[in-house]
Amino acid sequence: MLPEALARQIIEDHRRRPRHTGELPGVPGMSRENPGCGDTVTVWAEVRGGHLAALHFSGRGCAISQSAASLMTVALHGQPLERAREVAAAYRRTILGEAEPDPALGDLLALAGVSRLHARRRCALLAWDALEDALNQTSSQPQEPDAERS
Repeated sequence: MLPEALARQIIEDHRRRPRHTGELPGVPGMSRENPGCGDTVTVWAEVRGGHLAALHFSGRGCAISQSAASLMTVALHGQPLERAREVAAAYRRTILGEAEPDPALGDLLALAGVSRLHARRRCALLAWDALEDALNQTSSQPQEPDAERS
């Protein structure tokens, strides 16, 4: 786990300056909402050649939900789908308190403390659930191998 001060700094940095934001034209977005607090996140995942060629989000809500989305895009952008799914599973286990935090998660460990805050777990997983929906939708559609989008 990261030192608490560093974790707060990472979360605040991603809340103030979120990365990979905005719609990806031609890519369907998948949205999720946390009805308990009203946080919303939409994720756009462009899969090309078995990799996450682009990963963007938009949303509104608390620092945890928005920084979790931003951190997710940074951690997974360009990754092979298999690796992205492995990271997502490790992150989910960490947030749910089902496993010790994996140092391989890097800056995603800033959110590991959420595992102690049951009411906030949903916030930390919101974007990840939307990503899972997007990947499931993408995998059910025929793909052009390594074809560049126009």
